[in-house]
Amino acid sequence: MRKHFGFGALAVASAAILAGCSSSPSTDSGESGGGNGEGGAEIVIWTDAEREEAIKDAAAAFEEESGATVTLVQKNFEDLRADFIAQVPTGEGPDITVGAHDWLGALVAAGVVDTIDLGDKAGEFEQVALEAMTYEGQLYALPYSLETVALLQNTALVGAEAPATWDEMIQRGLEAGTERPFVINTNAETGDAYTMYGFQTSFGAPVFVQDESGSYTTQVGMGGAAGEAFAQWLHANGSAGTGYISTTVDYDINNELFNSGQAPFTIQGPWAVSALPDVDITVNPIPSAGGQTAAPFVGVQGFYLSSQSENALLATEFLVNYLATEEAQRALYEADPRIPAYTALAEEVASDPIIAGFLASSQNGVPMPSIPEMGSVWDFWNAAQSQIINGADPVATWNQMITDLEAELAG
Repeated sequence: MRKHFGFGALAVASAAILAGCSSSPSTDSGESGGGNGEGGAEIVIWTDAEREEAIKDAAAAFEEESGATVTLVQKNFEDLRADFIAQVPTGEGPDITVGAHDWLGALVAAGVVDTIDLGDKAGEFEQVALEAMTYEGQLYALPYSLETVALLQNTALVGAEAPATWDEMIQRGLEAGTERPFVINTNAETGDAYTMYGFQTSFGAPVFVQDESGSYTTQVGMGGAAGEAFAQWLHANGSAGTGYISTTVDYDINNELFNSGQAPFTIQGPWAVSALPDVDITVNPIPSAGGQTAAPFVGVQGFYLSSQSENALLATEFLVNYLATEEAQRALYEADPRIPAYTALAEEVASDPIIAGFLASSQNGVPMPSIPEMGSVWDFWNAAQSQIINGADPVATWNQMITDLEAELAG
């Protein structure tokens, strides 16, 4: 399971999706918050090594046109969230920080981020990316990249055409004559609800209910008949049924079975493609198992505005008119290629079929919930799925999970 999104190397002919975080933080200047520099107002931006170079050009243009100073502070990505929450209330934090969307609930709860208004610029970004950065109906960050899982298929064994349904995919896998028709990571006995989520949503059983704005409520959405139907499907394809889904498969075994041609279909993210060098891969949206569109989790990264910024108007001006531009979004993509949240650029880089496949999957997807309650879900959810795959009564096990989870959330 991947609770935190990040690309690994994606080795493809026409584009490489590379991600990672700086392991040796350094600073271009001091780590003080926004204030007044020698030449006038100053905005401080926290970033990691990958994004720093891309931001410099936009920062230079902003400095020239506004007369303000932009100070970039390079930090280790893994430290950004905790440091931001700790330092913003003291006045030592930045005006802007780069970050992942699943931090949003914690940042709002800590009172360290402010809303932003993109105005007409909002229409230039992928809707799922905007939804990911929205909390209780308010947009809190400028999105710039996204990622998700998709269906990877061995083109030599099953062709490039996307199967529309689980049954069609399995039939084509069986006709390929491989050891298995399909393989999916279950994180072995732990369970991997993250990777399985596209299939679950195709039954109409979201982890939490979304309101009209796309924000997640705290209402658990995977109970009732839809959740039970998914659980029954999971059981039917586990050890007590077809065996197509197995808790003997972890991340590495999954990749080995697919890379060696023993399974022609799998569900994976772009971070795994570099581990699959022996396969001519086609990437397609996840097929539906329950009759509705399979909507996998989407992870988004972007730029947050501090609630304690002393120059909030300047910082917002920089975000909206200097980073929310095709030029700046292209620089970010070229410095650290991830699927762009900026629609025109996303369509351009989707000339690469691998990227196009992941983009298509993300357009079916939903943001992974950023509400604090999501942290309570994983252990219950993963364990129930693992037990059901291993033959436990699907309805009773699933409903007990819902009961336990709701009690945890109520406590």
